[in-house]
Amino acid sequence: MPIRAGEWLAHGSQPEWTMTVVEKTQGAPRDAGPLAELDDHGLVAACLAGRRDAFDLLVDRHKRSVYLLCYRFVGTHEDASDLSQDVFLRAYRGLRRFRGDSSFATWLYRIGVNVCLNRVSMRQPLQRSLDEMPNLAAPQADPAVALVRREEARRVRAAVARLPRKQRTALILRVYHDLPHKEIASALGTSVGAVKANFFHALANLKKLLAADTRSGS
Repeated sequence: MPIRAGEWLAHGSQPEWTMTVVEKTQGAPRDAGPLAELDDHGLVAACLAGRRDAFDLLVDRHKRSVYLLCYRFVGTHEDASDLSQDVFLRAYRGLRRFRGDSSFATWLYRIGVNVCLNRVSMRQPLQRSLDEMPNLAAPQADPAVALVRREEARRVRAAVARLPRKQRTALILRVYHDLPHKEIASALGTSVGAVKANFFHALANLKKLLAADTRSGS
């Protein structure tokens, strides 16, 4: 699929880029109405019907959230940019597999998590990302979020990087992206119970790791 992808202009947490699909389809309908008025499901349908420019609007709507997800896993703007474009390429190529039983954003999260976990070495990039990205999570009454935010940043990110992959992913999506358990389960293709269990164990293991660091004077 030939594409023309613009450059990320990563100013803090506001990346600006474009990704224009230039593949043409014979006989593609061009009178489906203003695309900007369609919701995500409508844009997916329009794209599958031949309106390739509909995917450009999907990218515009979701590029920031996908970029932030990748950034929190890899910790550098360049890597997050590359992975984000990979996420959208995979989404475009697999668009017919989007069933519409979840939101398009949740489906993108699933692709993004898989891309990050499969292609990136997590330990050091994650330590950088949790330190560099400002305002990762807004203050909340959730005691789990408060627990993470109260701890000293260096010890927390080092401990998070040592968690098993499933626990680490559940923690990142719940705490730093503030996703409810149901959306995390949909994004990861697992059950709500499994997400809750991984999040619970992640918090328990995080507390143990931080306590051990305190005892050792780290």
